[in-house]
Amino acid sequence: MCEFNLNDPKHVYFIGIGGISMSGLAELLLSKGFTVSGSDMKCSELTTRLEEKGATIYYDQSVSHIGEDIQIVVYTAAVRAGNADLDYATANGIPTLSRAELLGLVMKTYECPIAISGTHGKTTTTSMVSEILLKAGTDPTLSIGGMLPSIGGNFRIGGGKHFVTEACEYTNSFLHFYPLIGIILNIDADHLDFFKDLNDIRNSFREFAKLIPEEGLLIINGDIPNLHKFILDLKCRIITVGHDESSDYYAKDVVLDENAHATYTVMKHGEGEGRRCSLGVPGMHNVYNSLAAIALSDYLGIDDNIVISALKEFGGSKRRFEYKGDRLTADKTGHFHIYDDYAHHPTEIKATIQTALKVPHNELWVIFQPHTYTRTKALMTDFAEALAPADHVILTDIYAARETDDLGISSATLVKHVRSHGTECHHISDFGAIEKFVSQNCTNDDMLITMGAGDVVKIGDALIKDT
Repeated sequence: MCEFNLNDPKHVYFIGIGGISMSGLAELLLSKGFTVSGSDMKCSELTTRLEEKGATIYYDQSVSHIGEDIQIVVYTAAVRAGNADLDYATANGIPTLSRAELLGLVMKTYECPIAISGTHGKTTTTSMVSEILLKAGTDPTLSIGGMLPSIGGNFRIGGGKHFVTEACEYTNSFLHFYPLIGIILNIDADHLDFFKDLNDIRNSFREFAKLIPEEGLLIINGDIPNLHKFILDLKCRIITVGHDESSDYYAKDVVLDENAHATYTVMKHGEGEGRRCSLGVPGMHNVYNSLAAIALSDYLGIDDNIVISALKEFGGSKRRFEYKGDRLTADKTGHFHIYDDYAHHPTEIKATIQTALKVPHNELWVIFQPHTYTRTKALMTDFAEALAPADHVILTDIYAARETDDLGISSATLVKHVRSHGTECHHISDFGAIEKFVSQNCTNDDMLITMGAGDVVKIGDALIKDT
């Protein structure tokens, strides 16, 4: 790994600078006096923001952009050997860092680095923790995997001792981090284009937990199977969060309002302590995300009133069961309601649909964009079961992302599995055709959710814009 010092500004070039995490790191370096340039496939809100702050960005790939003054090249996990820019840097002796390596080196410069991991819920929990720290006046530095309205983006540069970041397991990225405090929300089978199986994923999360020093803290889901084996011989302090009294923190007397927002009593070591918490985001899954945030806040000594207030005021981050707007029905007698969600794994889809079913509506429409052939093939049955409770399911083409091999499957394959549960399901490739289909068939008070990690969000945006 090349030498890096946040107090020694250099010229850094980012391959894929428009990524959600890459852009945040680039912005941080700009604030520290670094010269920043980079390339990306297209202009976006994030790249425009960087350009306004002084970055030079190219929207084509050419090694000519990597001049003699470039001192470090940073690349994303999606960039591998064979990439022209990365190969050029390596051949010419320019030091390189992966995004995760750079993020880890940045973490080392803070007194209290906090890394929030888990197969699901990272962005929401990181956002909850961020809102609490902001309300407590700690002036944290934040790196979030989604857009948080209260900070106007995904990254915030603070002057305090706390550095809060999501910690992604894909390609073992989080093993380059230096957390003093780590959170593991859950461990599920995912990213099977990289990991061999669930045991391989568990091993990766255990290696992450082992990064936490003896004076540090691990907050972990107490319901993880065989947890005693997972935490065996860890040197740090451990706090568990779960569904019942077997965990250090759990929720009691949970009540959901008409919009599926939970209110519950916070139980700590079997005692309620009089804390009643109401959430501003819907769904039972967010009860457990919030418990992790509360356990962390207790450890940091943050006042209860601040914590409870911040969780109640937090309305969610972008693309997490986000209400987008209404669309007039074809007969002009009412409106249907459009939401968007980032869910792209069966566990996430199930949680989102269960939440949606608790919110008053007529019929539930889900437009799902499967993400990667590997995930879709490996979890085909689970996807079908997760989608089945919806009244109507529309599948787009599979979003290939980094993959080139279709593994002999398509969304048409998934259609058959969904229909086997008795659920109406269609495969429509063209986004425009999907927009036309739902605008003609959705009726008054129907709920429509666009769902997936690709660009399916464009469908809902178009439906609202065309109103």
